[in-house]
This record gives sequence, structure tokens and C-alpha cells, in this order.
Amino acid sequence: MTASPDARTPTKIDAVADKHLDAFAALDPVSATFAGLTGHDHELTDYSPAGHEARAGQARATLDALADARPTDDVDRVTLAAMRERLGLDLEAHAAGLDLTELNNVASPIQYLREVFQVAPTSSAADWEAIGDRLEAVGTALAGYRESLRAALGTGWVPPARQVLAAAGQCEEVAATDGFFAGLAAAARTGDDAPVPDGLRTRLGAAGGAAARAHTEQATWLRQQLLPGARDDDAVGREVYPLYARTFLGTSVDVHDTYAWGVAELARVEERMVDVARRIVPTGTATGQEAIAEAIAVLDADPARTIVGAEAFRDWMQNLADTAVAELGDTHFDIPAPLRMLRCRIAPSTSGAVYYTAPSEDFNRPGQMWWAVPEGVTGFSTWRETSTVYHEGVPGHHLQIGHTAVLGARLNRWRRRGSWVSGHGEGWALYAERLMEEFGYLEDPGDLLGMLDAHALRAARVVVDLGVHCRLPAPAEVGGGTWDAAKAWRFLRRHTRNSEPTLRFELDRYLGWPGQAISYKVGERVWLELREQLRSRQGAGFELREFHRRSLDIGSVGLDVLRDAVLGTLPDRP
Repeated sequence: MTASPDARTPTKIDAVADKHLDAFAALDPVSATFAGLTGHDHELTDYSPAGHEARAGQARATLDALADARPTDDVDRVTLAAMRERLGLDLEAHAAGLDLTELNNVASPIQYLREVFQVAPTSSAADWEAIGDRLEAVGTALAGYRESLRAALGTGWVPPARQVLAAAGQCEEVAATDGFFAGLAAAARTGDDAPVPDGLRTRLGAAGGAAARAHTEQATWLRQQLLPGARDDDAVGREVYPLYARTFLGTSVDVHDTYAWGVAELARVEERMVDVARRIVPTGTATGQEAIAEAIAVLDADPARTIVGAEAFRDWMQNLADTAVAELGDTHFDIPAPLRMLRCRIAPSTSGAVYYTAPSEDFNRPGQMWWAVPEGVTGFSTWRETSTVYHEGVPGHHLQIGHTAVLGARLNRWRRRGSWVSGHGEGWALYAERLMEEFGYLEDPGDLLGMLDAHALRAARVVVDLGVHCRLPAPAEVGGGTWDAAKAWRFLRRHTRNSEPTLRFELDRYLGWPGQAISYKVGERVWLELREQLRSRQGAGFELREFHRRSLDIGSVGLDVLRDAVLGTLPDRP
């Protein structure tokens, strides 16, 4: 995709948005690095109560500055609606104390303070000096984080034991003698593959050792101070769940209706899986889940669909991603030169997570797809992961995020770098997997079954996330009663086919990150509905390529704002 040719003169609303982004980067340097913003790569975020209050104060100041703003065009209308929605939700979450309670196995300061080093610039000795500054600040950042957790306890918050244990285990993993921080200094090389100066390497080694000790201290504190009073119940409850969900979606959902839809969507996907399974084993006599299992056994036994070794698997991902970029860029999308580079990497953790990190603002750091291979996993099934590459790469996150990033002549920096809504982003990436089937890239029944299996997981977690956190009635197949973690595990084992370590990580993730798990399928549903609404409205004039271009021009916004922007129903004021 190319940037829209109609350049704009920046407006007063653009100026407020860009000022807010600069303030955000200064107040949250870790998130700034993930967003590709430079200038704060030597600093870490203040995760103490004072840091949270400072960020809330900045959100209030920006909303005050926008209180009487009048948009000059449709771009301004989207910016105004998006900022009011996003910053307003930030303040709601802050008022509820949710920012003090971030503790889980995938998206909390425990993970941020490791992963930020994976995406930091490393091309020069100066970059490594900045990494040294950050390493030396890890202990202070973790101390501030503990202060927030203590403050949350003072408000009556009781942490879930599952997440305390997961966080402590991750701290111990990165602090080990052969862990992440111990290896950082040894791996320090500049962009020309030259080793860093000896004095700098010595500093990095000492700073890495201090960061490792700080994580050991954090693990001890979690086990000794937080765990004894932790709860076994994982649910956040029906009262607070809607706020979590709106944060991830940018829209409100009816708990019972969405739960029922998730159940029906899972049944629909599994019905298709059975049909595809019969193509893989045409002589099979099994039905239902047994037919799916039979087909999977055939696929897993096929040596042509198995890759041994993480590096070989990374190379396979890279080749598939490069092919998608090259071919889709010549057919269904216009992909500009800065987005033609997508780097596939093996992450230095063993969590099992797969994620994408955006290119830097100057595009010196390309978009990157990360795979955290679970410990002990050495074999990889290509049929399971083909659609994952499309989800994280092109036409998924890399195209979606990169498309907005190149619109510098049209969108302000906050729209390009400061706004990310999971329902929009993950919904698009799931929709992108469907697109690849429509485009003919999943004609192989094994690859198609892999995509459907991934969609079954996303539908199953709509059921699990809503069921557990809102304490809904569980189905008879898991024993009835009220949903809990044990019933969620039985349900996922029946309806998904991930390895046990990966599925354990996934379940812990849903239980500790309420509302995020539903954002994929709910977001995909909105993207599909919007496409059909426009197709119905435009008739023969509807062009899929133009729908994608114009929709992605909007950037990552809440689903309500996306819907209004695409359909042209945004008001000047809320």
C-alpha cells in the first residue's frame, strides 16, 4: 500500500496530538521504544504510583486542550474522536486503580523490562551505552513497580496466585547464570558486526549482572510478600470486566450475547475443520473431533511438513514472509519500500508467545516477527504456522502498522505511533488470515486446517475469557457449574490442538489479561461487517483493494471510531 497522495497542512488538533506524543514518550520511555520513537532509549519507565499519576495527568491535560477543539477535516474528526476515547479510557482505568495491578505472564512490567532490550537500537557503541544506562536503571524500575503493587494491596486488591507464580518464574529465568541478562553483554556487537569496546563490554557485563540481581530480588519479593495473600480465584468479576474489554476493543460488548456468539462461532469453525479433515483423510470414517485428530496425525507424520531446529524454522518463516511481501505487493496491495523488509527472529525467552514489533520511526529498525520457542521444543509443523506468518507479517500486523507509519504527509505522529487498539489490530490480523484463503494462499488442505485451528483457538478463548472472568455458567461438557480455570483447561484441551506447554501459557495469559483474548474474534467480526456494509452500500462500485487502503489509512483506533470513520458518521463533538 502507498501513502495517500493528499498531503495536509497540520492543524491545531494535530499540534495537540503531537505534543501529547512527545510528553508520552518522556513519561513512558519503554513504550516509546516499542513504538519506534527515539530520544529516550537510555531511560526506563517509572512504574511507581507517581509515574502512573504523571501519565494520567498528561492525559487530563491533553483532553482539556481538546475540550473546545473544532475539526477542520475528516482526519481531524478521527483524531479528536480517537484521542477522546483512548485517553478517556486511560483515565477510567487509572481511577479504578487498574494501572497499579498489572501482573501477568505476558503484558506487565515484568515482560516490558526484558523485551525492551530486544528491540532497542544496537547499531553503534552509543546505542550500547544507552542500553548500559537502561540496564543500570532496571533495579529502580522494579522497585517502583513493587511500590505500585503494594499501593494496590492497600486498596484491597488481592492478586491472583497464578500470575504471581508466572511472574516470579519469568524473573528467575532471565536472572539465571545463563539467562537473558547474563548473555546480553556477551552478544554486544554493532551494526557492522564489530565487537563493542572492551570498556563498554565490561560496563554492560556489570550492568547486566545488576539487572539480573534485581530480577532475583523481584522474584523473591513476589514469592515471599505477594504470594502468601494471593487468591486462587482467577476471575476479575462482572463489575470490572467491561472496563478491561473496552480498553482492548474501543467498544462495549454484551457479555451474554458475545459469549453465545463465541460458542456458535467455535461450532462453525469446527464444522469447517471436519470438512477439511475429510479432504486430508478421504478414506477416514471418524467424525467430529476424532476426524480432526485423525487428519492432524497424518499431517504431523508428514516429514515434508516438519522442520527441525529453531534456526531452520526461523529461515522458513523468513522465506514465507518475504514471498508474501513480494507477491501481495504486486497484486492486492501497494507495499512501499520501507515495508519490504520484515525480519523474522527467535525471541530470547521460552514463553511460547508470538508477537510483532513495529519499525522505528526512521525505519532503520525494520518490523520484526518474534517467536518465543517453548523450552524443549525442537520440531515445528509448517501446516500449523503458515497462517501465523500471515497474521504477524503481510497482510497482517506488518502491513497494517507499517501502512499507517508511512502516512507522514497525512496523519499526525500520535495517529501513526501513539495509538494501538487490540480489537482493531488483532481483528485486522485475524481478518488478514481469512484474506489469504480468499486470495488462494491456503489451498493446501493442511495449511487451511492450520488456519482454522488457529481460529478455533481464538473462538474458544472468547468463551473462556468471558466465562471465567464474568463467572458465567459452564457447559455440561466441562462439568457444568461456574466457569473456573480447571474447566477452562478441559474446554481448551477438547477444542484446541496446541502443545501442552503452549496451551498452559495461553490459558495463563487469558486468566491474567482479561478482555484481551476476545479482541481477536470481536475485532475480526467488525472488520467483516464493515466490508459487507460497504459492499452493500456501493454495489458494483465496491473495490476490495480500495476498502483496505482507505480503512488502513485511518490507523489503529477503537472499533466504534473505526466504524464511524469508515461509514462517514463521525460527529464534530462527542
